[in-house]
Amino acid sequence: MLTVSELYIYPVKSLGGIALPAASLTDRGFEYDRRWMLIDENNRFLSQREVPAMACLEVSLHKDGLLIINISKSDFFYRIPFQPFHTETIRVTVWNDSCIAQCVSAEADAWFSEQLDISCRLVYMPDSSLRQVDEFYAHNKEITSFSDGYPLLIIGQASLDDLNSRLSSPLLMDRFRPNIVFTGGIPFQEDDMKQFSIGDIQFFGVKPCARCTITTIDQQSGIKGKEPLKTLSTYRAKNNKIYFGQNLLFQGAGTIRIGDTITIRDNIS
Repeated sequence: MLTVSELYIYPVKSLGGIALPAASLTDRGFEYDRRWMLIDENNRFLSQREVPAMACLEVSLHKDGLLIINISKSDFFYRIPFQPFHTETIRVTVWNDSCIAQCVSAEADAWFSEQLDISCRLVYMPDSSLRQVDEFYAHNKEITSFSDGYPLLIIGQASLDDLNSRLSSPLLMDRFRPNIVFTGGIPFQEDDMKQFSIGDIQFFGVKPCARCTITTIDQQSGIKGKEPLKTLSTYRAKNNKIYFGQNLLFQGAGTIRIGDTITIRDNIS
């Protein structure tokens, strides 16, 4: 039996994640997931690929918004309301996509610029901003937030266990930034999970997730190493890319909870 064991959101793209006991689906993924993003002076997204120190900015949910704490400077924190006070919008870029984003505040820009020692701005994706997933993989013109490309990412705990059995120092799941983790099954079973359900919600595995250097960054210290890409390249490489996890689309609405059963509907591509 496959069972949901962990649930995560990453409200500010490439900052620390939040583990949740339950997560509600919106039209573009889990509620609050990657609705905020830091951009550079060219309005292009920033990530740990360029700024590893972003890993040290921890995020938590509160009644009125987000609390950001720089865990490398524990007395430095900043609060972000769920809805920006300003109405100014700009066009921003996430990989090859362009979409409208709402500026949060000059104060937020200054705080993040100081913490990361770079010039950056914080933006928010309003409900009116509709960023579609790649048409080649879309089922019904699905949209996503500021994610790299798809609303959700799933990984089996057995896959991480398999990887850790090959490493001298085991890694935590946070290196891979999934939304859904499940127990049961075999290593890399998610590769073949083309259609499954959790409750009344239908999910579709549409594209294995190609991994980048973010997986080599310790999410507690921001220090970059060589693993796990060095080891994964020996058995998870294909067409010059390294894969770990499955990108998902979905149909339906509702809340997913830890302990929910995953029911495979169709494993034939």
